[in-house]
Amino acid sequence: MISIHERDLPDGLDLGAIVAIDTETMGLVPQRDRLCLVQLSGGDGNAHLLRIAQGQTEAPNLARLLADPDRLKLFHYGRFDIAVMAHRFGVLARPVWCTKIASKLTRTFSDRHGLKQLCQEMLGIDLSKHQQMSDWGAETLTEAQAAYAASDVLHLHALRAEFLKRLEREGRVALAQACFDFLPDRAALDLAGWPDIDIFSH
Repeated sequence: MISIHERDLPDGLDLGAIVAIDTETMGLVPQRDRLCLVQLSGGDGNAHLLRIAQGQTEAPNLARLLADPDRLKLFHYGRFDIAVMAHRFGVLARPVWCTKIASKLTRTFSDRHGLKQLCQEMLGIDLSKHQQMSDWGAETLTEAQAAYAASDVLHLHALRAEFLKRLEREGRVALAQACFDFLPDRAALDLAGWPDIDIFSH
């Protein structure tokens, strides 16, 4: 089931202890391109799509969820999603978990770490990406856009479960956790002007 909300999540919505989150924007520069949609799922097969209005800078219920230390926020390439929501609402999501980082730490035999590839290889699910480049700022959200947006969060819990096994098998659980702990600060560095600079290099 897909539920669509305007401007904020409804009061009392409980998405559980682990919440999958994704975003749709008008581009890939958080300071320039506006946030249009935030997708969330508690891993129960339901997706909640939150439409963000032009110029909107507050979404109290969403902000509380992002800042809640008792709820794990689950992303695929969280670095961007964390940054764009922090820029819009002033809240850095913590604690977080990222399936793309987990993939890079465990699937070192491949350079393909996109969500479509992971769902196909690890879950046997073929995701459609036909709406990836659509206009998310349009006044109306189409059924195709809603289905695409929902698919980006509906499988993250299952992917995390698989990656937990692989991280354990490869002895990289602690290393992955250190990366997840730093991820919000990496997003903050992006927003502060260091998006393409490796501050750890010589």
